[in-house]
Amino acid sequence: MALVVLLRGVNVGGHRTFRPTTLVNQLKHLDPVNIGAAGTFVIRRPVPRAQLRAQLARELPFDTEVIICQGRDIVRLVSRNPFEDQPVRADMVRFVSVLSQRPRAAPSTPIALPSSGKWLLKILGRDDRFIFGVYRRQMKAIGYLGALDRLFGAPATTRNWNTITAIARVLDEGES
Repeated sequence: MALVVLLRGVNVGGHRTFRPTTLVNQLKHLDPVNIGAAGTFVIRRPVPRAQLRAQLARELPFDTEVIICQGRDIVRLVSRNPFEDQPVRADMVRFVSVLSQRPRAAPSTPIALPSSGKWLLKILGRDDRFIFGVYRRQMKAIGYLGALDRLFGAPATTRNWNTITAIARVLDEGES
């Protein structure tokens, strides 16, 4: 099955900017699909992870954390829908953070951040390398996403649930 590439901290706030369409053209032999502008790609041709990482390092104009996961793991997560019992609210964002590796530490969930007062980010649960939760649409809330690295002992990159479901759709289309 396909691989999913998630680049950490690119095209955000004017730092580590690049054109995803240019990278797609450079990786054309791997049949890539770009999802959005935040460095999310589905690689539809089989390729060893080490080879893919090396090619990304050559093609990107900067160093960044590259997180690669199996497409089937994304499809499984979406089919389980961890947000099924969560209401969709305009003032909240549903997110999935993908850890670069299995967590060294696995705190029990749910977790609210900050731990006292009105929460800005809530971790609802974890499924292997995937952490899912919600945050309030406030600038301070984004800062709490950085705490995931410390809490779980591995670098993480975060995507909106809508992006995760878009990845699953591309993977489903590739299978049919």
